[in-house]
Amino acid sequence: MRSDARSNRLRILEAATEVLALPGDTSLKSIARRAGVGQGTLYRHFPTRESLVLEVYGEEVEGLVTAVPALLDTLRPPLALRAWLGHLLRLGWCTPEFAEAMRSVTDTPTQACRQACEPLLDALSALVEANRATGAIEPGTTADDVLLLIGPLWRVGANEAEHMRAARLFDMLLRGLCPSGAAHATAAAEGATSAG
Repeated sequence: MRSDARSNRLRILEAATEVLALPGDTSLKSIARRAGVGQGTLYRHFPTRESLVLEVYGEEVEGLVTAVPALLDTLRPPLALRAWLGHLLRLGWCTPEFAEAMRSVTDTPTQACRQACEPLLDALSALVEANRATGAIEPGTTADDVLLLIGPLWRVGANEAEHMRAARLFDMLLRGLCPSGAAHATAAAEGATSAG
């Protein structure tokens, strides 16, 4: 990558980080304006909003991706899935733009959107497959199915009562998803539910 292109990319990421952290206009146009680049330049680096948002939260995404082997080494597959999904939910509650990007995967995703989310989908697929291998999850269940089920929980309000409701709904979801896998272990036992 040429030095000017690399500089533009860094400016876009810095501007996006600032814009997404503030209330108000978080459009790509606003991000391009703050970065001092044209929208064409922004789209050359980040063809979709999802690709930009997931790059902004790249550290968190990487943490989720790399956590999978350790979770499967230390927890039974249903509890590994619960812990991972709990972390994913908390990230979406704390960063609504991230939750919106993830919901786009299950709505009408473009190829670019799927590519941007591929590392997370692969990580979730590994957890789903581990559960399928032990018979803890319904055969045929995919990572996309799980994301589709999780999506509505990101829309739950931010106050404490709503978080308690979301934790209860999360438990219900996991009981349905892994009925034979004891995925409904208490949050206190596994430290994996609620937004904290």
